[in-house]
Amino acid sequence: MTPTGYRPSLLRRVLRVLAIVACLPYISLKIVWVAGGTLGIPAGSELLEHRTLLAVANSISVLADIVVVVLALLLTQAWGLRVRAWLLAFPMWAATGLLTPIMAGYPAQLAVALLSGDERAAAPSEPFLDDWVFAVVYGGFILQGLTLGTLFVLYSRDRWGHVWQGRLGELSARTSGPGVRAVALAGAVVALLPATVQLIWLSGSTTGLSARRAAERDPDFYVLSAVHLAFLVAAVVFTLLLVLRRPARLGVRPVLALAWVSTGAMGCWGAYMSLVALQPETDVAKQVPALAQLSYAGQMITGFLLAACVAVFLRRRSAEA
Repeated sequence: MTPTGYRPSLLRRVLRVLAIVACLPYISLKIVWVAGGTLGIPAGSELLEHRTLLAVANSISVLADIVVVVLALLLTQAWGLRVRAWLLAFPMWAATGLLTPIMAGYPAQLAVALLSGDERAAAPSEPFLDDWVFAVVYGGFILQGLTLGTLFVLYSRDRWGHVWQGRLGELSARTSGPGVRAVALAGAVVALLPATVQLIWLSGSTTGLSARRAAERDPDFYVLSAVHLAFLVAAVVFTLLLVLRRPARLGVRPVLALAWVSTGAMGCWGAYMSLVALQPETDVAKQVPALAQLSYAGQMITGFLLAACVAVFLRRRSAEA
């Protein structure tokens, strides 16, 4: 496929439209909130206590979703084929990392709610947002993830399909030298802290939780802890498989895909949670303990270290091919 005369297929055009449409509810809500509206925000919500912070955060969120729109266009236009690899790879890695845990976690929360009969299993116990907001926003995120992810796979197959061909044992030693293996091992060591903290929380302990968070634990809390632990383990395991090139008969494609997704989930969500935890809070019951902050930072560092290994592998593999 070359830029000259490039015309996206019907499937890609449909996916592009769906990806853009999926952004509209989220962007519309955020614009209303930035303008001072309270649509979907119940009286007594803590969001109303920090109007300036709410406006700033929502403005950033709008820009982030606009990036999704740009990506949907880039992946289906001739000019998108001429974009430098890193200019596309980083925002797609970040989008994948932010959306995938929602795509896994929210349906799991709904399933738990259905099985347990708890209609509020997928919403906070105290007023935060109206229930319909979660369904609209998270539903949009899931549709964005499915459509944008499919478009990226199709685009990558056409432009970089040679990178993920073959089996791990067929890769040359140059794709992951001693330095890359050392960084991957460092990421695995750092991952021990957040993994341990998640296991502690899943066991029922309140160690490292704020007083409010400890009091509000519900099935959602345990589902999200399990999701984050699963992505953390996957990031370590599949990145190590990739850089060690073992087991030899395992295909490069599934290992690379899972390493890409899981490192993004850890790096981006760890960074997001770290920023949230560092916000000033006067209410002692809401203050995030140091252990939780260290856990979030550990997730972020793990994700970035392992993602760096994946990036080096992609660059060297592409250069070889």
